[in-house]
Amino acid sequence: METIAAAGVPVVFTSAGSPKKWTGFLKEAGATVIHVVSSAAFARKAEDAGVDAVVAEGFEAGGHNGREETTTMCLVPEVVDAVSIPVIAAGGLHDARSMLAALALGATGVQMGSRFVMTQENPAHAAFKQRIADAVAGETRLMLKDVTPVRLLRGPEGSFFDQVHHAEEEGADAQTLRELLGRGRAKRGMREGDLMEGELEIGQVSALLDDLPRAGQLVDQLVQEFKAFNTRQMAKGFFWKGLE
Repeated sequence: METIAAAGVPVVFTSAGSPKKWTGFLKEAGATVIHVVSSAAFARKAEDAGVDAVVAEGFEAGGHNGREETTTMCLVPEVVDAVSIPVIAAGGLHDARSMLAALALGATGVQMGSRFVMTQENPAHAAFKQRIADAVAGETRLMLKDVTPVRLLRGPEGSFFDQVHHAEEEGADAQTLRELLGRGRAKRGMREGDLMEGELEIGQVSALLDDLPRAGQLVDQLVQEFKAFNTRQMAKGFFWKGLE
């Protein structure tokens, strides 16, 4: 955090802890602070802590997730109604349709994690990206809820995913799950491409991702498709003025 402040990083996203810990420090350094939340209650606490905006991340999202299992469609309007600061929607958002839906629910912007994993510039291993491209519906699951809730993509038979699933089915306690998790599994899976022993963190939307554009091309495509989709909705009597 001291390095971030010294470097003058203009926008900092925080999560997985109390926003009170670093928000004041970062804002004194001139940063805009945005905190990731999984409930309206956490959003109010983040606003009280002085953050500039929150990310309302729904149950569909990949990686570490909230225990509440509230979907993006339900979470975003709850958070929008609970706070007066801007709300960024996340979880399952990947195209113009989902962007429009999030904005219609009251979000002022969107965050796309899984979608941008599947870009050429993303440093994820090629084997992990190929596994995402091959994914079908129902192959991700929120696991390790008693330790650190995380949505994982199924690996080959006997993989870490299967090991955790078996342990949880057998009623393993938190300590046993911590020992099974160990350290460094996320790097091992996503950065090093170990599909057997690594964590493969990705959202439910992985079943819809099978291309690998450049990041800039993806942004241009999202904006163009949003405008075109919005135009079609205007013709039907429904529209959103965003991205004009």
